[in-house]
Amino acid sequence: MVYIALLRGINVGGNNKIDMKLLKQTFEQAGMKDVVTYINTGNIIFSYNGLSKTDLSQILEKAIHEDFGLQIKVVVRSIDDVRGIVNAIPDTWKNDKDMKSDVMFLWDEIDDNSVLENLIIKPTIDTVKYVPGAILWSVDKKNVTKSGMSKIIGSKIYKQVTVRNVNTARKIYELMQAQNK
Repeated sequence: MVYIALLRGINVGGNNKIDMKLLKQTFEQAGMKDVVTYINTGNIIFSYNGLSKTDLSQILEKAIHEDFGLQIKVVVRSIDDVRGIVNAIPDTWKNDKDMKSDVMFLWDEIDDNSVLENLIIKPTIDTVKYVPGAILWSVDKKNVTKSGMSKIIGSKIYKQVTVRNVNTARKIYELMQAQNK
């Protein structure tokens, strides 16, 4: 089975620095196969058979702690999970000079439609959707500072998500499909 490991908070603002080549080695030493990293923010595609996503997360978190001395949360999603998320992103959503569109991958503990009840959503500014495994958010860049969703930073929910823009999410799925062939 092909999976993506999404690491939260590495190589952001000079904090929790991890070299991707070394991280790839850590994954391989932990038993993951066909390991591929994508950009420097902690997106690692790999293959593994026989363990649950929860077990894989725990193994990888332990390996990262042992090799780098960092307590990093690792969210593991299967190719099927990512397909469902990416297919739910409207084709018109982009991350470019005019639009900000993000995928907030959820920790399993809060992965439920009710998570939306705890967000500040301004329907005239924010477009927000829940899909299993993620919250999808899009806003015109000119309205980002007016967005209710921009207030998620620092909240309890924010500590239980790892964010990728839609361009990155689509590319991750493309890489996962290539590996799955």
